[in-house]
Amino acid sequence: MRRWDHRSVFVALVSTAALLAGACSTSPTPSSGPDGSTTSQSASAAVARPMELPRGGRTVFPRFRMVALYGAADGGGLGALGLGTPDDAARRLEQQADTYARPDRPVLPVMELIVTIADPTPGPDGCFAHPTDIDDGWKYLRAAREHRQMLVLDIQPGRCDFLSQTRRWEPLLAQPDVGLALDAEWRMPAGVVPGQQIGTVSAAEINTVTTWLADLTRRRALPQKPLLLHQFTVDMITDRDALAAPPELAVISHTDGFGSIPDKMTKYRALTSPRLHSGFKLFYTQDKPLMSPAQVLGLQPPPDFISYQ
Repeated sequence: MRRWDHRSVFVALVSTAALLAGACSTSPTPSSGPDGSTTSQSASAAVARPMELPRGGRTVFPRFRMVALYGAADGGGLGALGLGTPDDAARRLEQQADTYARPDRPVLPVMELIVTIADPTPGPDGCFAHPTDIDDGWKYLRAAREHRQMLVLDIQPGRCDFLSQTRRWEPLLAQPDVGLALDAEWRMPAGVVPGQQIGTVSAAEINTVTTWLADLTRRRALPQKPLLLHQFTVDMITDRDALAAPPELAVISHTDGFGSIPDKMTKYRALTSPRLHSGFKLFYTQDKPLMSPAQVLGLQPPPDFISYQ
């Protein structure tokens, strides 16, 4: 099980007025008239083109392989993403992602930001988890956009259900370049404190989130979104065969956990599903030794999503 070191912070949700500012969407570009007023460039430009992913297209796989840095905006205590500023993280992410670029499959770099963090205390709502400052999410999204990267929001819900903890992040999830990750390790049964045992969640509960996110994506005509399901034991997600995989989402079975190369390969084989896209997680300090990109791409099937913590 991963190192557990959480910090509490809560700030009210901020305005979403900049809904598509700087995003990879392409609305018609206005031109300035002689008096400073703006007019449409042409009648044809008045119809906005479909929004696309940061590096083109509207579907994630198989066009791209996604490579991520994982962590919180906490200075690196929960993962590599939090080291330095968001722009620092974007540059380090680009370097890591480049090691996986292949002529037949470009990479799409991803910042996986923990936005709801499990806690050892109940908090005001009794969830044993707290939402972080949504402004941090916007800061990382701005940095991601500067580098044509994606943002994925990671949810550790504590004792509360995934859907209630996910919906509070709708302002960010309504963006065309923001996906979602559900971390079942931190979905705790009643009476259990996070960190005391490994959490678990049913496919039925995950499907409530899948349905909600797919509907949001469809209603707003957004590009396909990645939906990561973190898992490192077979029973961490029950009834896996019942997991929904709507076309609006690229649902990824993401093999988590650190350890030796043989142990990680065994977990990957056990958790990879032909119904879902495959994901694989690496740990810079806890994996002994750290697998090389060539070794990771040698897994069968080669993972579609690779993350580093």
